[in-house]
Amino acid sequence: MYENILIPLALATEDDSVAPIEALRMLAAPGARLTFLHVVEDIPPRVAGYLPQDYAAEVHRDRLAELARRVADVEGAQIEVAEGNAGARILERAEKLGVDCIVIASHRPGLRDWFLGSTAARVVRHAKCSVLVVR
Repeated sequence: MYENILIPLALATEDDSVAPIEALRMLAAPGARLTFLHVVEDIPPRVAGYLPQDYAAEVHRDRLAELARRVADVEGAQIEVAEGNAGARILERAEKLGVDCIVIASHRPGLRDWFLGSTAARVVRHAKCSVLVVR
Protein backbone atom coordinates (compact mmCIF):
# COMPACT_ATOMS: atom_id res chain seq x y z
CA MET A 1 0.00 0.00 0.00
CA TYR A 2 1.23 3.47 -0.88
CA GLU A 3 1.23 6.44 1.49
CA ASN A 4 1.71 9.36 -0.92
CA ILE A 5 0.23 9.07 -4.43
CA LEU A 6 0.18 11.53 -7.32
CA ILE A 7 -2.66 11.08 -9.81
CA PRO A 8 -2.30 13.20 -12.94
CA LEU A 9 -5.64 13.50 -14.74
CA ALA A 10 -6.34 14.64 -18.27
CA LEU A 11 -9.75 16.26 -18.33
CA ALA A 12 -10.50 15.66 -22.03
CA THR A 13 -13.36 13.22 -21.37
CA GLU A 14 -15.28 11.98 -18.34
CA ASP A 15 -13.75 8.50 -18.80
CA ASP A 16 -10.21 9.83 -18.29
CA SER A 17 -10.73 9.89 -14.52
CA VAL A 18 -12.37 6.51 -13.96
CA ALA A 19 -9.49 4.03 -14.31
CA PRO A 20 -6.94 5.98 -12.25
CA ILE A 21 -9.43 6.51 -9.41
CA GLU A 22 -10.41 2.84 -9.40
CA ALA A 23 -6.75 1.79 -9.27
CA LEU A 24 -6.08 4.34 -6.55
CA ARG A 25 -8.73 2.81 -4.31
CA MET A 26 -6.82 -0.50 -4.40
CA LEU A 27 -3.35 0.97 -3.90
CA ALA A 28 -3.75 3.66 -1.25
CA ALA A 29 -3.05 2.92 2.37
CA PRO A 30 -5.63 4.22 4.86
CA GLY A 31 -5.02 7.93 5.34
CA ALA A 32 -2.74 8.17 2.31
CA ARG A 33 -1.96 11.58 0.85
CA LEU A 34 -3.68 11.75 -2.56
CA THR A 35 -2.76 14.59 -4.90
CA PHE A 36 -4.67 14.97 -8.15
CA LEU A 37 -2.92 17.08 -10.77
CA HIS A 38 -4.04 18.50 -14.11
CA VAL A 39 -1.49 20.16 -16.37
CA VAL A 40 -2.56 22.86 -18.82
CA GLU A 41 -0.19 23.12 -21.76
CA ASP A 42 1.45 26.51 -22.25
CA ILE A 43 -0.20 28.81 -24.77
CA PRO A 44 2.22 29.57 -27.61
CA PRO A 45 3.20 33.26 -27.61
CA ARG A 46 1.96 33.72 -31.19
CA VAL A 47 -1.52 32.67 -30.02
CA ALA A 48 -1.53 34.35 -26.60
CA GLY A 49 -1.70 37.82 -28.15
CA TYR A 50 -5.13 37.03 -29.61
CA LEU A 51 -6.64 35.85 -26.33
CA PRO A 52 -8.22 37.96 -23.58
CA GLN A 53 -5.73 39.11 -20.97
CA ASP A 54 -7.27 36.99 -18.20
CA TYR A 55 -7.66 33.87 -20.36
CA ALA A 56 -4.95 31.84 -18.58
CA ALA A 57 -6.40 32.63 -15.15
CA GLU A 58 -9.88 31.69 -16.34
CA VAL A 59 -8.64 28.36 -17.74
CA HIS A 60 -6.83 27.68 -14.46
CA ARG A 61 -10.03 28.33 -12.44
CA ASP A 62 -12.15 26.21 -14.80
CA ARG A 63 -9.74 23.25 -14.69
CA LEU A 64 -9.48 23.49 -10.90
CA ALA A 65 -13.29 23.41 -10.60
CA GLU A 66 -13.57 20.47 -13.01
CA LEU A 67 -10.85 18.55 -11.19
CA ALA A 68 -12.58 19.17 -7.85
CA ARG A 69 -15.87 17.91 -9.30
CA ARG A 70 -14.31 14.69 -10.62
CA VAL A 71 -12.63 13.77 -7.34
CA ALA A 72 -15.33 15.01 -4.97
CA ASP A 73 -16.04 11.47 -3.73
CA VAL A 74 -12.36 10.65 -3.05
CA GLU A 75 -11.72 11.15 0.65
CA GLY A 76 -8.76 13.39 1.43
CA ALA A 77 -8.12 14.36 -2.20
CA GLN A 78 -5.93 17.39 -2.77
CA ILE A 79 -6.08 19.07 -6.17
CA GLU A 80 -3.61 21.12 -8.17
CA VAL A 81 -3.48 22.66 -11.62
CA ALA A 82 -0.11 23.45 -13.18
CA GLU A 83 0.97 24.98 -16.47
CA GLY A 84 3.64 23.71 -18.85
CA ASN A 85 4.71 20.45 -20.39
CA ALA A 86 2.66 17.65 -18.82
CA GLY A 87 5.46 15.10 -18.48
CA ALA A 88 7.89 17.59 -16.98
CA ARG A 89 5.36 19.05 -14.53
CA ILE A 90 4.21 15.62 -13.34
CA LEU A 91 7.79 14.57 -12.66
CA GLU A 92 8.57 17.86 -10.89
CA ARG A 93 5.52 17.61 -8.63
CA ALA A 94 6.23 13.95 -7.86
CA GLU A 95 9.72 14.78 -6.71
CA LYS A 96 8.70 17.88 -4.75
CA LEU A 97 5.86 16.04 -2.99
CA GLY A 98 8.02 12.98 -2.31
CA VAL A 99 5.41 10.61 -3.70
CA ASP A 100 5.94 6.87 -3.57
CA CYS A 101 3.62 6.11 -6.51
CA ILE A 102 2.19 7.83 -9.59
CA VAL A 103 -1.06 6.50 -11.05
CA ILE A 104 -1.47 7.72 -14.62
CA ALA A 105 -3.83 6.86 -17.45
CA SER A 106 -2.61 6.17 -20.96
CA HIS A 107 -4.27 5.96 -24.33
CA ARG A 108 -3.40 3.64 -27.15
CA PRO A 109 -0.40 5.17 -28.89
CA GLY A 110 -0.85 6.78 -32.28
CA LEU A 111 1.78 7.47 -34.92
CA ARG A 112 2.74 10.77 -33.27
CA ASP A 113 3.47 8.97 -29.99
CA TRP A 114 5.97 6.63 -31.65
CA PHE A 115 8.11 9.62 -32.56
CA LEU A 116 7.53 11.97 -29.63
CA GLY A 117 6.40 9.60 -26.87
CA SER A 118 3.32 9.95 -24.70
CA THR A 119 3.17 11.72 -21.37
CA ALA A 120 2.74 8.38 -19.59
CA ALA A 121 5.82 6.96 -21.35
CA ARG A 122 7.91 9.97 -20.28
CA VAL A 123 6.74 9.59 -16.69
CA VAL A 124 7.51 5.86 -16.66
CA ARG A 125 11.00 6.43 -18.07
CA HIS A 126 12.00 9.21 -15.70
CA ALA A 127 10.08 8.82 -12.43
CA LYS A 128 12.05 8.00 -9.31
CA CYS A 129 9.09 6.18 -7.75
CA SER A 130 6.69 3.42 -8.75
CA VAL A 131 4.37 4.22 -11.66
CA LEU A 132 1.14 2.44 -12.45
CA VAL A 133 -0.18 3.04 -15.96
CA VAL A 134 -3.86 2.25 -16.43
CA ARG A 135 -6.08 2.11 -19.50
